[in-house]
Amino acid sequence: MKKNNLYKTVKKSGLAFVIMFCTSQNTHAQFSNEGDVQVNKATILSINMDYNNKTTGKFINDGLVYAFENWNNDGKVSYDSTLVGKTFFVGKEEQIIEGTKISDFQNVLFENGKNKVPFHLGGKISVHSVAEFNKGIINADSYDGKVIFKENATHLKASDLSFVDGKVEKQGQKEFEFPVGDSLYFRPSYHAARDSSKVYTTQYFYKNSAKIHDHNLKEESILFINDKEYWNVTKDSKGEANKIVLSLTMREGVTPSDFFTPDTQVAIVRWDESKGKWINEGGLVSDAATGETYSNLLTSQVSGYGIFTMAIVKKTPPPPDDLIVYNGISPNGDGKNDSFLIKGIDKYPDNEVEIYNRWGVKVYSAKSYNESDVMFRGYSDGRATINRGEKLPTGTYFYILKYSNGTKGFEKSGYLYINNQ
Repeated sequence: MKKNNLYKTVKKSGLAFVIMFCTSQNTHAQFSNEGDVQVNKATILSINMDYNNKTTGKFINDGLVYAFENWNNDGKVSYDSTLVGKTFFVGKEEQIIEGTKISDFQNVLFENGKNKVPFHLGGKISVHSVAEFNKGIINADSYDGKVIFKENATHLKASDLSFVDGKVEKQGQKEFEFPVGDSLYFRPSYHAARDSSKVYTTQYFYKNSAKIHDHNLKEESILFINDKEYWNVTKDSKGEANKIVLSLTMREGVTPSDFFTPDTQVAIVRWDESKGKWINEGGLVSDAATGETYSNLLTSQVSGYGIFTMAIVKKTPPPPDDLIVYNGISPNGDGKNDSFLIKGIDKYPDNEVEIYNRWGVKVYSAKSYNESDVMFRGYSDGRATINRGEKLPTGTYFYILKYSNGTKGFEKSGYLYINNQ
């Protein structure tokens, strides 16, 4: 942010009064705060100059704040308990958002049409409720910035027109789509945590991961590793069980075309630091939901964190074909397809079934699944963030079936469509 001294800040009774002095040589006037600024509910504040919140500054927004120029926070930017406050970054020129302290917003909106990448994020901002990506990509990668979503936060309208090119952090265990991308492409990933105390960070790179980890160092089952893109998924500390259900997006024109060839087996692969090679994490490909920017979704339960991409892998021998999985249910009480039927599972009482939604949240699990009383009927069993007994929304889910014949273990996974309308 361009600094100037063409202003004077006077503090009185805990409030900040700004007196501006402008000359023809000053292209960026500055609103500098060293005291307290309180924007109350139903109050609108338009900042038509660079905003500089100094180390002693306290900026509380419970109203509507429009920032048309650059933003710097070295003090406190926050909100009170209500959820109505909203900050709009709506400049007509490129905007720098920076500072040594986190700017905490209840709600935030990005809309700037100067060019395709008008926002330069050199600091950290956090979102308590909703972030709206209307227009303008946020370049956090080049400036070491980060967008943080608190536990109950979400976002709207992320697309090729507006996303975070850089690190996105998610706190807590709520289901979440990471609004990340690179090189003008929105390339989200999905996953949910198992531990509400953990922090997860994801960044997407439209680059060849072979430049950081040799693609020749791989498990024998891996044939060809995506040489166009990868994701870096990390968590803040150790201690949690490593396995999460991760979904990576596949997009025609970005993901190599070979990955869309019929009968090609595609899997998520991860660079394993301890083994010094790429490992096959498995995966299933599903069609994209209506209106999504990506073409397909690749989902698997993975065994760790780090660098992920996708690969073409050798086809694995199928497990015994004496099970028939009916992958559609409509639990409306009419006696038809009211439960998830795995015909033949009674022959394998030593089994376990897990079902996840598209964000990787476990919605059901059971041992000794059978064809009569222990069956999934379209309701949550109280795992993770879904309340027990809650009717699950219509959509595509991911199941994992593990079973044993007493001497050998098998695993099947696939997609399950629930029609709960």
